[in-house]
Amino acid sequence: MDTIEDHPFETRTILIATALASVLAAQAALAEVGASERAAIEAVIRAQMAAFARDDGEAAFAHASADIRDLFQTADAFMAMVRSGYQPVYRPRQVDFLEAIEGAGGLAQKVFVVGPDGAAYLAIYPMERQPDGSWKIDGCYLARPDMS
Repeated sequence: MDTIEDHPFETRTILIATALASVLAAQAALAEVGASERAAIEAVIRAQMAAFARDDGEAAFAHASADIRDLFQTADAFMAMVRSGYQPVYRPRQVDFLEAIEGAGGLAQKVFVVGPDGAAYLAIYPMERQPDGSWKIDGCYLARPDMS
């Protein structure tokens, strides 16, 4: 009876093919989920930005994850933080949604924004899926993009 050791090339080929098929299947699943998830995530971020534009702290705060809500406790405290440190997303001149990325912590959305001062920023929004399938914003990190 032949064993795996008797056919190392064929075994290696089968393992590589199986691994490749698994990766392709996973990528296809992410692509399928990607479009609908990206649309839902974009809608949440746009809704929060619209609330910022109206200075509607309660609506903006409602899009924040439980951890962010626990950290700031009130919509007023949250809005004070946004006004003082996040002008590019509080009063953007331009907003362009880029790709969503998946990391160890889950999905994050990259957004190119131009702040009220005309400076360009990359805003990265870690997102948190809720038990009901909806999304909440779990932070925002601003970085100056490399424009070279």
